[in-house]
Amino acid sequence: MGIDLGTAYSSVAIFRNGKVEMIANEQDNRTTPSYVAFTDVERLIGNEAKSQAAMNSKNTIFDAKRLIGRKLDDPILKNDMKYWPFEIINHDGKLKIRVQHKNETKLFTAEEIS
Repeated sequence: MGIDLGTAYSSVAIFRNGKVEMIANEQDNRTTPSYVAFTDVERLIGNEAKSQAAMNSKNTIFDAKRLIGRKLDDPILKNDMKYWPFEIINHDGKLKIRVQHKNETKLFTAEEIS
């Protein structure tokens, strides 16, 4: 099995009968949006997370891989942050994404989200 955790989309494939076969998700798509969303009651991933992003933008995370290995003063990251509705902070020297989940403030690393 191979897993591609892409910046925009993720996918899963297996090697079967001498060929690589992409595995479809619950919506019968071969790729899944690399989105994670947090609500008052649940955590959503993929299509479900992306579909509610406009209504819950501060708690819907995408492009998380772009944070990996970066510092808050990185010029590329600073530019990207202009376009992200979610909050990125420096916590004990590490970048963290701050969200509200189940009525609590939670901090996640990009690696935890990706």
